[in-house]
Amino acid sequence: MTALWALIRKDLILYRSDRRAWMMNLLMPVVLGAFFGYLFGGSGAADTAKVNIALTVQDDSAISKNIAAGLKSDKTLQVDEMPQEQAQELVKKGKLNAAIVIPPGFGDAAGSAMFGPQAKPEIKIYYDPSQNMVLAMVKGLLTQQVMQTVSSEVFSGKGGEKMIDQSLAKLEKLPDEPGNADLRRFLQSVRQFQGKYVADAGDAGTKVGISLPFTTSEEALTSGPSRYNGYAHSFGGMSVQFILFMAIDAGIGILLAQRLGVWNRFLAAPITISTVITARALSCAIIAFCLQCFIFAVAVFAFQVHIDGSLPGFFGILICFALMTSAFGLLIAAFGKTPEAARGLAVFATLMMVMLGGAWVPAFLFPQWLQSLTLIVPTRWAVDGLDAMTWRGLPFSAAVPPMGVLLGFTVLFGALALWRFRRN
Repeated sequence: MTALWALIRKDLILYRSDRRAWMMNLLMPVVLGAFFGYLFGGSGAADTAKVNIALTVQDDSAISKNIAAGLKSDKTLQVDEMPQEQAQELVKKGKLNAAIVIPPGFGDAAGSAMFGPQAKPEIKIYYDPSQNMVLAMVKGLLTQQVMQTVSSEVFSGKGGEKMIDQSLAKLEKLPDEPGNADLRRFLQSVRQFQGKYVADAGDAGTKVGISLPFTTSEEALTSGPSRYNGYAHSFGGMSVQFILFMAIDAGIGILLAQRLGVWNRFLAAPITISTVITARALSCAIIAFCLQCFIFAVAVFAFQVHIDGSLPGFFGILICFALMTSAFGLLIAAFGKTPEAARGLAVFATLMMVMLGGAWVPAFLFPQWLQSLTLIVPTRWAVDGLDAMTWRGLPFSAAVPPMGVLLGFTVLFGALALWRFRRN
């Protein structure tokens, strides 16, 4: 036990003396966690970022002006009116998410197209091809505004009577078929409604038209008392990433020690190889646990991250991930032939685990098949477990599966590393 503690103490002192290494392991996850957390909504105190679009209105009708006013009043859009050429250039350069162009004569053509076989006018939408999700949202909001505005003008606006009269005149020239006769009777009823509405309400009356038949009430649900904090996920993901990088350094350190003959001198002492490996694993785990505690302390005190779930579960996941990290470092050292070759493969493997584990972006954004596949990656369990114990506010039972999986990978990596070391 004295030899084991001496080896652990030696590793801790060497790590503390390398100021560049531990400063990088402390500062980089904090900086990147703050950056990604801000991108994903921050602490929830700031307003959600708006979608920046351009609007070009080439039509002077009341319908087009009301559509423009409705788009500008939407809380999710930042609308700037500008010429079409300028809007297209800004979209090409990625300065705007999309641009909407309302063509000349749109108001009259849209009203007439509601009740007749006329060709429907076209609204042009230019968009950044990297913003496909934004395109769907913009089209939905535009459809809502157009339907409400056009139907309101047709049923109760000043130009509605003219539109209905023109449609009836065109229907009179068509063959007296059942469909045309039904449409004619419908338009005549609308015309009678317009006359009665204008007589009762006058020009100052409330306009009527087609509108959404419902409203929505949004409420975010988590098990904890705090609202969602984007920093919680980003700090968890960045801590996982940089703790794994620290494990790479630990594994490369063993390979360098072997190259310099230090490893052989250890084995020449009256201690077993199991003691040397165990000491290295425990020292790496202690460093990893302390680094994670520091990173989350910064998240709690500087970025309002709360441990809304089980506190024992939170620390249990930190401990299990620290153990898994140390075993991963031993695995790198056991199967790496040279420090140079081992570093390249280890960095690639780490980046793949971090990416698939949802450390950069939440795993729920992955396709369903990829979400299922990443369950074989230990980082997925670590990130999901930390999310469960922080902003999701889940009980200790939610931490048990991640802890079990991480310990399972610890045993697997450790056994493979020990087998390889003894074989060599």
